[in-house]
Amino acid sequence: MDRESLRVALAELVEQETGVKPENLGDDVVLIEGLGLDSIDLVGLVVQVENRFQIKIDTEELRQTTKVGQLLSLLEGKIGQASAEKASA
Repeated sequence: MDRESLRVALAELVEQETGVKPENLGDDVVLIEGLGLDSIDLVGLVVQVENRFQIKIDTEELRQTTKVGQLLSLLEGKIGQASAEKASA
């Protein structure tokens, strides 16, 4: 899945979690302040992301992820790793 497809999917998940469609999902947007998420919304968003993409995001990885671009990069890596593991199984 390419980065822009991930961005679109992330926008959908943010909208489902908050009820508000994000206007800007640029790489430099801060997850909490920029998207209007509180800590509960962020946890809910992560759960949705994990379920949708069949991946697991560790707490420490989430703590280090503060911007949309970082989250997209993390997702790209996790999804790529999961795909590689399924292909080799």
